[in-house]
Parts: sequence; structure tokens; C-alpha cells
Amino acid sequence: MSNAASGTTPPRGNTDPEYAANLRRATLASSVGSALEYYDFALYGLASALIFGQVFFPAFGAAAGIAAGFATYAVGFFARPFGGLFFGTIGDRLGRKWVLTVTIALMGGSSTLIGVLPTGEQIGVWAPILLVLLRVLQGFGAGAEQAGATVLMAEYAPARRRGYFAALPFVGIMVGTILASGVFALLGLADHQVVVDWLWRIPFLASIFLIAIALFIRLRLRESPTFIQLEKQEQVAKNPFTEVFSQSWRSILRGIGLRLGENGGSALYQTLAVSFVTTIVGTQPWAGPLAIAIGAGLGIFVIPFAGLLSDRFGRMKVYRAGSIIQLVLALPAWYLFSLGNPVLIIVVLAITYGIGVNVMLGAQCATLPELFGNRHRYIGVAISREFSAVIAGGIAPFIGALLIGAFGGSWIPLALYVMVLTAITLWATLVTPETRARDLTLTTDALNDSYDDVTSRPTATVSRREHHRNLAGRV
Repeated sequence: MSNAASGTTPPRGNTDPEYAANLRRATLASSVGSALEYYDFALYGLASALIFGQVFFPAFGAAAGIAAGFATYAVGFFARPFGGLFFGTIGDRLGRKWVLTVTIALMGGSSTLIGVLPTGEQIGVWAPILLVLLRVLQGFGAGAEQAGATVLMAEYAPARRRGYFAALPFVGIMVGTILASGVFALLGLADHQVVVDWLWRIPFLASIFLIAIALFIRLRLRESPTFIQLEKQEQVAKNPFTEVFSQSWRSILRGIGLRLGENGGSALYQTLAVSFVTTIVGTQPWAGPLAIAIGAGLGIFVIPFAGLLSDRFGRMKVYRAGSIIQLVLALPAWYLFSLGNPVLIIVVLAITYGIGVNVMLGAQCATLPELFGNRHRYIGVAISREFSAVIAGGIAPFIGALLIGAFGGSWIPLALYVMVLTAITLWATLVTPETRARDLTLTTDALNDSYDDVTSRPTATVSRREHHRNLAGRV
């Protein structure tokens, strides 16, 4: 196994000034992009729950307007896989840096333009049509943004500490979520009619500042060291799209399974739970966004800590712990939401989102890039992330809204929905091989590693029984 001890192209570490500078730059570039992506998406999710039904679907009524707003939210997730496939292919052929520069401009620009859209009362049906169009463009760019940040950071990070370093950019997710949730918590204090009339536009227009910062950083970023080595060895895939589906479909299925509980839980708690406690239970409109902001604040610490633990104990063990936490909390959490107590809602929602979801996310950051070989890593991670985002994150709030209507506002179907998604992820952790400290210059997937390959890694401590159990779980 080449470079087994390093896991990256050069056998050097943070003591090398050039490597350390590039590592810091990659971390910052990935973090700012993640912040913008999740600021945009958390902003849109909260606006769908609280604003868009009245602004763009005024004739639908309250419940149907919320469902219509969530439907446009889901449209962005349906666009993400296409963006992931398109830009993922380019990222594996031309490199990571160029794609990350284009996607941040497309994603942020679309979000900014949402802030200047006319309302349904002003231009009728064209208002939701334009909203959907911008949402599609936003999703198309976001489809490769997070996958690229994940791959770039994992490829830059030292193998022994990859879990920690790969998790750092995802702190940007929490920062973006805090910004969006904090903004909407403040909007909840303003006169509601003023918010609906014009004040909701300001947070979307503010995206332009994050775009400028992200572009400045990314234009100064160097290409990933593992992709540079792939070019030097003339091993760049000519058709990564075909290659990933012919060689890595089992890895893709595992990646999707690992994401369902994390991504679905995140979407359900950030959007549907906020809508449920505000419109169905009737608590104060600032409570839900404030809870998400506090949960995201917890995530700033939980995500890198979970990544650090995955470097020590293994990716799957930490991932499994996060899924169990979310599974156990689902029923009591939604019951407590139904009571309508603002303090309880804030505490419980902050814990379920801030800890349960983010322990899984912290372990996931390094896991997905380690699952795939170097020739098709970008598109493999993008497909795993974005197809799961459609299955869980995109349609989950919409399905949840339908469940609310079908069961008269009962919390029980919503809790069971979270549990089903989480149970699938728990199963995936049992059949996915341990990937900790895997050599990212390898062109084969982790599913092809032998037991000797696994135990020759610098920090691998996987029992032979566990390894064979994972292999036995091949789809």
C-alpha cells in the first residue's frame, strides 16, 4: 500500500511551513463555503416555514401555503444531485479548486436574487415560478459545494488527524445556521406584517458579503495534493461518471445509508420542528429559530470533537453512537415539543439537533472521502451526499407537513419518521468498513481493502471479526 503512513501525497506535516499554510487556507476556504451554503439553506428552510407561504402563495391559506413553501424547499434538494453529478465529474477531471470557485458564486448569487423577487400579489404565478428557478440554481450549485469542501479538506489533512481536520470546515455549517437562525429569531421580534412586507429580504441580500469573502479565499487556494499526484501519474479518470457507477455503487449505497439519519434529522429539526411548534403548537415565533441557533452553537464544539474521537476510536463507532443518541431521543423530544413550553422546546430542540445530528456529522466528514478511490472520489462523495439529501433532507419536511395534516397535528408520526431514517443509518454503520486513516492516493474503494490493508494503517485498530462482518454486509 503506497503512502500508507501518510494518506496524502507528501510525507510531511504541520512542521513544514508551506504545507501548514496550505492546510490553513484549505480549512478557511472550505469553512466559509460551508457557512454560506448552510446560511442560504437554513435561511430558505426557515423562510419556507414562516414567511414564503404568505409572500408567494397568499391564495393557498395557512396550512397549504406552508406545504407549498416546503415543496419549493424540496425542489432545491432535487436539483442538488444533478449539480453533484455535473460538477463532481468536472472536479474529478479538472480538479477541486475550479469547481469550488464556480459553485460558491452560483449558489450565493441565487440566494441574493431571492431577496429581490416580486411577491405573489405583485406578479401572480410568476412569483413562485421565479422562486423555484432560483431555488433550482441554488441547489445545483450546492450539489457539489459541500462534497468539494469535504473532499478537499480530507485530501489536505494529515492521515492521523484527518477526522478532526475534515470536521473543521463543517463548523462553517453551524456558523451559517447560527447566522440564519439568529436573523430569523430577531425577525420574530419585529412586527409580523413588516417582516412579510419587506424585512425578510434583508437576510437574503446579505449573502453577497459571504460570496465576496469566499471567492477571495478560494481564488488563492492551491489544488488538492492527492489530485496533483493523480495528474502526475496520469491516472485522472476520463469518465468518472461511468466509473463510479460501475465500480463504486456499493460504496454509494453505504454513503447514502450513513447520511439518511444525519441529513434527515437535520432537515426535520431545523425546518419541520420549527414550523410544528410555531404553527401547530402555537408557541412564540422566536423560540424555534433560537433553539436551532443554540443547537448550532453546540455543534461548533460537537462536530470537531466527534471528528477527534473518530481519529481515536474509529469512524463507525462514533457514527453509531450519534445514531443511537438520535434514535433514543426521537419519541421524548417530539412529545415535549407538543407541550408548547418555549423553554422545553428550546432545550430539547437544541440538544436533538446540536448533539444527536452533529455527532454523526463529525464522524461523517472524513468517512465519505475515505470510502472512495482517488479517481472518482469527488463524484462519489457528491452522489452519496446529494441523493441522500433528496431522500431525507429535501422531501422530509414536505412529507412531515403532509403527516401533520393527515394525522391532525399529532407528533407521533413525526417522531416515528425520524426513527425510521435513523435506524437505516444505524444499520449502515454496521455494514460499512472502518476507513480511519485510509491512504487517499489509492484508486480503489475501501470495500476492496483486505484485513491486512486495514491493520497496516497508522491508527487502525479493527478486529478481524469486525472487518469480516462489514464485508459480509455487502449489498
